Amino acid sequence: MRRRKIALSVTAAALLTSAAAVATALPASAAAGCRVAYTVSSSLTSWTLVWSYSAGQTVTQAWSTSLTQSGSTVTAKNAGYNGSIATNGTTGSNPVPTAFTLNGTACTGGVTNPTTSPTTSPTTSPPSTGVPSDAVWSGSGQWDNWTSNGYTVYNNIWGSGAGTQTAWARTPSNWGVIANHPRTSGIKSYPNVSYTLNRTLSSLSTLNSSYNVTVPASGDFVTSYDIWANNNAYEIMIWTNKLGAVGPIAESYDSNGAVPTARDVNVGGATWNIYRGSNGVNTVYSFVRTSNSNSGTLNVLAMLNWLRTNNWWGDVTLGQFQFGYEISGTAGQAAFTTNSYNLSFS
Repeated sequence: MRRRKIALSVTAAALLTSAAAVATALPASAAAGCRVAYTVSSSLTSWTLVWSYSAGQTVTQAWSTSLTQSGSTVTAKNAGYNGSIATNGTTGSNPVPTAFTLNGTACTGGVTNPTTSPTTSPTTSPPSTGVPSDAVWSGSGQWDNWTSNGYTVYNNIWGSGAGTQTAWARTPSNWGVIANHPRTSGIKSYPNVSYTLNRTLSSLSTLNSSYNVTVPASGDFVTSYDIWANNNAYEIMIWTNKLGAVGPIAESYDSNGAVPTARDVNVGGATWNIYRGSNGVNTVYSFVRTSNSNSGTLNVLAMLNWLRTNNWWGDVTLGQFQFGYEISGTAGQAAFTTNSYNLSFS
């Protein structure tokens, strides 16, 4: 059973741990040292974490928590399945970070006297090849992103146990990713291009999208749209192709994996098996194409209205409209390329 939740540009760090010590940087000529500690002081049956931002930041998405924001104050509460935390325990899929360094010095609580000014080195090296020479942007950081004409391309490495990944872009309709993730369980990343609609279903007369992609011949991944509605209460995934050990969230599972709620539905320009379920925070609807496709044009409005006609939801408000690659693992370094992409609506 695959539990998943996409998080984009903001992460609520250490949501489920209590006080964390912060390293203090010293001048380069002085002794250097730092210490980082994560603790939970006692067992919990429910939890509420509140913090405030001082520079106008907002949280767009989070996982393993019911999260609200009022002005600068953010309140995170446990989901229905993770209220209990044992002493020294954690919840959520992200393990406690390890191997902190400050200016190249390991954060062990000790102090050293460097003979030369230390330098900061990344814990992993980004892929060294594959970014086109004419790309106008590339980024290897976890939340690196680039915005143009209202569209944002996100590198978006959010899962635990991830390897290395670099996103690049010529335009929002021509971009790609070079990734090298271990083929272990769990989603490692969802690099994507995103546009915010802020439109109700009833206000739209058209909502169409076309895609043309080149994906690896091996690995564990999905090429998918990810559409959010009603302030992320609903997540709608449209899988145009899939490979390897991946599967949608569903209401039930059998020996073959997820069981569709509706089979062989012809809507929006293709035939789909449609699943519904929950990741513990959001209701998730997944349209999984019955045959893989690397290019096509979809009447997305017809697909979303199918959900409304069948009473799966009402006249929802659509938020972020994303298209990209949900990657669980790759067979070595692999390239995912969006050759062309278009979103149109009225």
